[in-house]
Amino acid sequence: MTKMEANGYVEKGFEPVKDAFEHNFDKKEIGAACAIYYRGRKVVDLWGGSADSRLHKNWEKDTLVPVFSSTKGFAALATAVAHSKGWIDYDAKISSYWAEFGMNGKQDITIRQLLAHQAGLCAIDQLHINKISDLDTSHITSQLAELKPEWKPGSMHAYHTWTIGWFIGEVIRRVDPKGRTLGKFFHEEVAQPLQAEFFIGLPDDIPQSRLAAVQGMNSPFQLLFHLHEIPRPLLMGFLNSRSLTSRSMVDPNKLVAHENFNRREMLSIEFPSGNGVGDARSMAKIYSEFATGGKVLNLSETTMNEMMKPAVPPFNGWYDHVNRCEVGYSLGFWKPISGRMFGSSSHAFGHPGAGGSFCFADPDSAVGYAYVMNKIGGYMDGNPRENEVRRTFYQCIANKLLV
Repeated sequence: MTKMEANGYVEKGFEPVKDAFEHNFDKKEIGAACAIYYRGRKVVDLWGGSADSRLHKNWEKDTLVPVFSSTKGFAALATAVAHSKGWIDYDAKISSYWAEFGMNGKQDITIRQLLAHQAGLCAIDQLHINKISDLDTSHITSQLAELKPEWKPGSMHAYHTWTIGWFIGEVIRRVDPKGRTLGKFFHEEVAQPLQAEFFIGLPDDIPQSRLAAVQGMNSPFQLLFHLHEIPRPLLMGFLNSRSLTSRSMVDPNKLVAHENFNRREMLSIEFPSGNGVGDARSMAKIYSEFATGGKVLNLSETTMNEMMKPAVPPFNGWYDHVNRCEVGYSLGFWKPISGRMFGSSSHAFGHPGAGGSFCFADPDSAVGYAYVMNKIGGYMDGNPRENEVRRTFYQCIANKLLV
C-alpha cells in the first residue's frame, strides 16, 4: 500500500507534525487538512486524501468542508466581537436585548449562563422542525422565545446541541445596529478583515467543486462500524427517548443526518450550531487572531481577558447532562478542565465538531489550530487522529523551547 504524501508544508522543526498527519491515512482517514499558526506565523499547512471518493476528487489547497459543531466556536467568536464593540454585556439578561425571550421563566437568564450551557434550553422535542429550511435561525426564533427551562438556570449545565447557535444568532441580530444575521455579521466583522474563508450560510457563488463530501453514520451498518467511538454513557442516552440527551440531540426527521451536509440546501441556511463551512487554513488564522490579542479586529483587552478566564462549573459540577461526561464551558466555547485538556492551560478556548474536527486558540502559546476531515465518526474531542497531530505539534514547540 502506497503511503499518502501530504500536500502543503511545515516550517523547519515541525516535520513530525507532517509525519503524524500522513500516518492518519494509515488509520483510514479519507480526506483531511490541518493548519496551525504559532506566534502569528503559519507553521503548518497540510492537506491530503480524497475530498469526494465517489467522484475521485482529491482534497485541494482551497477545499472547503463542513465542521459541524466546531461552528459553535466561530459563533462564540462573533459574540466576543460584539462584546468588544460594547453591544453585549455577558452578565446582562437576554431579555434586556430580546424582550420576547423573557416569557416562561426565562426573564433572568443571562448571556453568560446561556453561553455556558446553563440556561436549561437544550431540548428540541417541543420545536416544530419538519424540513431543512426550518433549521434557519430566522424561522425558529419565535419558538425559542416560548421555551421553558428544563432546570433552574445556573444550577447545572447540559450541551445546547442545536439551540445555542440560534440563540447567539438572534441576540447578535438584535444588538447589531445594522440588524445583520450572524452569518453576515461574521463575514463582515471577522472573516473579511482577516481574509479568511469561513461561512455560516454558504454563499451561492462558492462552486460545488470546492466542497468536500462528508461520509458519516447514515446507515445501521455504518453506525455499527463506529459504535466503539461513541462513549457508552452517551450511547445509552441516545437509546432512551425520554433522556435529556435524546430530547436535545435526536431529530426524528433525520434533518441533521450527516449525508444532508452534502446538500447545498443544508449549507446555504444559517444553522450556527452545525453548518459552518471553511478551510483549515482560514479557521486556524481566525483563531490565531484571537490567540494573539486581536489587533486586526481591534478586540478590547477586557474581551480577551473574558475569553481566557478558566471555566467555572455550575452549582452541580462539571457533569454535562446531555453529553453525559464532564465538560467545561464558557462564553460559547469548550474550555480545558482536568481530564479534558487542550492547549497550554485553562486560558485556551475552542470547540470540537462531530467526528473529530477541532479548532481552538491557545493564548499562552500564541497558537491558532484547526484540524478538519470528511470522515465523520462518533468522536467529540477524542478523535485519535486529531489528538496525535495536536500532541505532536506541542511536542515540537517544547523541543524548540529547549534548544
